[in-house]
Parts: sequence; structure tokens; C-alpha cells
Amino acid sequence: MQRLAVLTSGGDASGMNATIRAVVRSAVFRGVEVFGVHQGFEGLINGEIEQMTAGSVADIIHRGGTILQTSRSEGFRTIEGREKAGGLLRAMGIENLVVIGGNGSLRGGHEFGQLGINVIGIPATIDNDVPYTASIGFDTAVNTVLDAINRLRDTASSHGRIFVIEVMGRECGEIALAAGVAGGAESVLIPEIKPDLTQVIEKINQGIKRGKLHSIIIVAEGVYSAMELRDKIQEETGHETRVSILGHIQRGGTPTAVDRILASRMGKHAVDSICQGERNVMVAGEGDRIFSIPLQKVVNGKRMPELEMYEIAKMLSI
Repeated sequence: MQRLAVLTSGGDASGMNATIRAVVRSAVFRGVEVFGVHQGFEGLINGEIEQMTAGSVADIIHRGGTILQTSRSEGFRTIEGREKAGGLLRAMGIENLVVIGGNGSLRGGHEFGQLGINVIGIPATIDNDVPYTASIGFDTAVNTVLDAINRLRDTASSHGRIFVIEVMGRECGEIALAAGVAGGAESVLIPEIKPDLTQVIEKINQGIKRGKLHSIIIVAEGVYSAMELRDKIQEETGHETRVSILGHIQRGGTPTAVDRILASRMGKHAVDSICQGERNVMVAGEGDRIFSIPLQKVVNGKRMPELEMYEIAKMLSI
């Protein structure tokens, strides 16, 4: 009988619990013994591992966060830490590890796989910056931001204000782009494209000339200081400008149907991959297709946002 362990690592993302549920129940269905690792890679080093059953994951598909909890492990960055973790798994007869997380977690899983443990990665990160795939948690985060935009636009319209909304995305502007297009933002600033503040000011002033009294500016946290941007806009336009930094509210909450379905399909595919003898791959999703891709290719790749979305944002915000 095969055995597998599953863990969540790095930043939490809504849909992680749905993924855990899919992995555990798919494994039970296939007669594979499944074990949960608490506290991510750190828990793997410390042996925080317990067997799971179908009942272990009851009533969690709708919950944000992760019942296995997560952490960022400095110890797992060392070869000594990884060797200790590998020894613990081998002692328990566990040959396979499912890693649910973002780029850093998948890179750690890839390095761990070099020690002989079969690692299957599942991308789960609100940033949506894992190459070759959509990531679990992104859709929920975008909808959270969209809800905030809708609410802040009501206030901006009522008071004739400009709002600068800072969203997560230090190195990736996917959340800002998607929420900006869906929310009808006047300008969207992302790290992949050098910000043109002159253009931002011009667009606001053009709107003011035709009688528009409010604007929404979306800025990814890695691009420009939201406070400095507020001061510059207020100085150049003469309009009262406020800042709203959404922060970690974007991580939590009930996952959307899109994220629940993606998590369920990816979790099931991860177990299928193990049973079919695939080794050291990541489960990827593109449109309606779920497939496997070598982890090595993933960790050496880089995701770029669709620039067509950026052009759409510019064109529709005139």
C-alpha cells in the first residue's frame, strides 16, 4: 500500500482547505494511506505528522486558511533540515509528499525531491505568480479586492474624492490588474510596467474637466508608496485623496466556487499522478485542462501578466 503526506506552506490562500480535502479523500478512495503534516516544512522537520481519514477533512471545503496550518521554515532551507525531514518520512514508510503553496514552497519541494522523496506540487497563492498555471486562492483574493473597490467607490462618489487602493503583489501585478479591470479603476499600477505618474495625473484631470468628481487608483504594493502617491495626486489635482491599504484581508475568507473547483480538481489529479507513477511534478491548470508539469521547469520559469489586460484597463478607463 502506498503512503503519502500532505502539507501547506508559505502564505495562506483561500482554497487550501478544499485542496487538502481533495487530496485526502482521493487518496482514501484509491486505497492510499494519507498523513497530514502540521506547520508546513517546519512541522515536517519536527515530525508533526498524523494519519488522516475521510472524516478528518469533513466540513472544511468552505473554510479559508488551512487546517494543517503553515509556516516559513528557515531550517528546511538547509540540507541538514531536508535530510532530517526525509529520514522521518522514510521511517514512516511515506514515499510521496504533496506540497500545497506558492513559488517558494514549490522550490523547497523541488529541492526536497532531489533526496529521493517523490514530491507533487499544487500551486496555491493569491499572487497568481506561479508559471504555467492558475493558482488556487487568486480568484477569491480578486473578489475580495473587488468588493472593497465597490464599497470605496460609493464613498468616493458621495464625497467627490479620489481613492488610492493598495493591494498585494510586491513582485506580481495580477491581483491589481484583474481587480482594476473588473472594478473599473481609472489607473492600475503594477511592478511589471514602470509607473507613469504623469499619465495618472492627466487622466484624473481629464475626468475632472468633464465633471467627474471621483477616481479609483489601484497600486500593487511593490510599485510605489501609496502615501506618496496620495500626496502627489492631491497636490497636482487639488482634490481630496484618501488611501486604503487592504493588506492581509485579501488572504482570508470563504473561497469562491472557482477556487473550490480548481482545488478539488488539482487535489484529485495530484493523487492520480502518484498512483500513475509520476515523479516530482506540479499539477497545473489552464482553462478546462488539468495536467502535470516537471517541478524543475516550474522553479526555473517566470510568470508574466497578460499585457492585453493592462491595455484593456487603459482603454476602458478613459
